[in-house]
Amino acid sequence: MQMPMSKKARTAVLAAALLALGSPAVATAATAGHTAARHSYDQDALRQDLAAVRKAGGGDVNVLARVDRTNGAPLMARIGTRTAGSSAPIPWNSHFRVASTTKTFVATVVLQLVAEKRLSLDDTVEHWLPGIVAGHGNDGTRITVRDLLRQTSGLYDYVDDPEIQDRLINHFDENRYDATPAADLVAVAMKHRPVFVPAPGGATRWAYSNTNYLLAGMIAERAGGAPWDALVEHRVIAKLGLRNTSVPGLDPYLPDPHVNAYLTTADGKRLDVTEHSFQHTADSGVVSTTADLNTFFRALAGGKLLPAEQWREMRRTVQRTDDPEDVAEMPEGTYGLGLRRIPLSCGGFYYAHEGDGAGVNTRPAVSADGKRAVTVSLTTTTAPPDLAALNRATGALVDHALCDKPATS
Repeated sequence: MQMPMSKKARTAVLAAALLALGSPAVATAATAGHTAARHSYDQDALRQDLAAVRKAGGGDVNVLARVDRTNGAPLMARIGTRTAGSSAPIPWNSHFRVASTTKTFVATVVLQLVAEKRLSLDDTVEHWLPGIVAGHGNDGTRITVRDLLRQTSGLYDYVDDPEIQDRLINHFDENRYDATPAADLVAVAMKHRPVFVPAPGGATRWAYSNTNYLLAGMIAERAGGAPWDALVEHRVIAKLGLRNTSVPGLDPYLPDPHVNAYLTTADGKRLDVTEHSFQHTADSGVVSTTADLNTFFRALAGGKLLPAEQWREMRRTVQRTDDPEDVAEMPEGTYGLGLRRIPLSCGGFYYAHEGDGAGVNTRPAVSADGKRAVTVSLTTTTAPPDLAALNRATGALVDHALCDKPATS
């Protein structure tokens, strides 16, 4: 289950104040044994940008960033500690739940199956999942696989359901080992009328919904002959040798090392929210690191995961029309198949997909040519961040890193 940190519910889940850690100094590091090429964007610039991200996050968040380039050693910076009350700094290779960044992994697998002629982007949901999308104005015969991947189905976002909201906001601890199957969560969405129903030949409308990727994962399972997580592990994680990336499913524990997240309950007690299984479905279930996410996005942009036709299809974007909160929080860019396209100040675009979960916000991005990638991971320690402010700060960091040019001698 994707935590309600996307769309209007993203900040509600941790509405109570989270416990603050200290204000440790910023640390930076370059990979040992390498001599970095001289760049205008360097360790000091990354450190300054990361401090701005921390300020935008409320001043008491833990932040970690990594920039990978074709030329030069990786740049890394961190602010914060591993646990509350500890002086141990954030580990450089911290594991975290990537939340909705999982959608890019799933979209990649679906497009691989398309390339193998196992399914078509024009197939309807009804074709693969008969009777699943129906009732209350929902119509699976008018929604295609493409609609699911690019968020143009109009389906209600199941995380906005009031009962789910109550469990996550008011009863997190009692429900932290949630094991609700994807099909049951889709059934929750079907109790609600859609935002819209795609009209054949009509204008394309857009509204972000985690329900789309539950269905995409279910279709991938039928077309690919294996559970969605096994497909991701075999077709992406193993293919790229991402040793610190996994799909833990119902396992509530993060691999070590990781950073803990806490919240304060209504009665003022400390609650560690690091351990949970809410995010176990195809909209949110991947765990990774900054290094592995950079490797994944560079491989994707570099043509190592998809044939040229499917990579072009992934990058065909649409305007965001029916989700004003998404536009307010991320005012620039268009949306493709599990991928955002966002303009760069130096010209051109970069590709990204954010992830917002319980106490963790992930911001990976890659240049259009795949030569540079950057990932920022933020762990909240007070209130959830204002996502518009966070996106401005992380967007500035990404823009600075990806617009980097070698310094002239």
